[in-house]
Amino acid sequence: MADASKVFRPEGPGPFPVALILHGCGGKTPFLEAYARVAVEAGWAAVVVDSFAPRGISPLRAKLTVCTGTALRGLERSGDIFAMLAWLEDQPWADAERVFLAGWSHGGWAIMDGYAIGPNAARATGVVDADPLKLRARVKGALLVYPYAAYPSLTSSQGWGDLQGTGDLKVFSVVAGKDQVVGWKSPQKALERLKRDGLAVDTAFYPDATHAFDDDRANDPRARYRPDLFTRTQDYFAQALAVAAAG
Repeated sequence: MADASKVFRPEGPGPFPVALILHGCGGKTPFLEAYARVAVEAGWAAVVVDSFAPRGISPLRAKLTVCTGTALRGLERSGDIFAMLAWLEDQPWADAERVFLAGWSHGGWAIMDGYAIGPNAARATGVVDADPLKLRARVKGALLVYPYAAYPSLTSSQGWGDLQGTGDLKVFSVVAGKDQVVGWKSPQKALERLKRDGLAVDTAFYPDATHAFDDDRANDPRARYRPDLFTRTQDYFAQALAVAAAG
């Protein structure tokens, strides 16, 4: 996992707070590196986590299986987050106690399921270090960009369980009004559940945006690249990191 991921760091020895960036079902694509550079400019290290290469999942296989929900669903992939939290403990440049999670589409699903499974994390993911208390204590904020939140995603049906230990965790989200891949109603429903449960949730709703509006190489005919919204979302990410850093 970590060996296939790409690390971006500010100058100096650190330790730096770390933003973990989780790609969508299409895999690790170049546009996510722009978000990693936003984190670096904000004083954070960033890791674009590759969930596919360590599993031998090719881009074609990802489209045929992960994107269709037949392989590596969000619950299983949430184990990558726990594995990365453990890996950060051994990195001298990383402040493993201050982490931000950012996920796009399938990556957002993985983040949400990582919180929703609670004390069953190790059993559900097969990751020995899947510690829900560590997740709640170390993660200071989360950004969910057009996240998949329909069935079998867990957040709408059961929330994130016991929120003790989450401290001042704030959830930021981007929902696209013309998203024909994950829609907007399911993400909104999941986010409303989190609000009812007592989490601070901020949502940027883009009424004219499609899925993957920030990916200039998206080859899905349902996606329309919007450079203006790409810039806007980078600014939103920077704001979210500032809030997490101050918390």
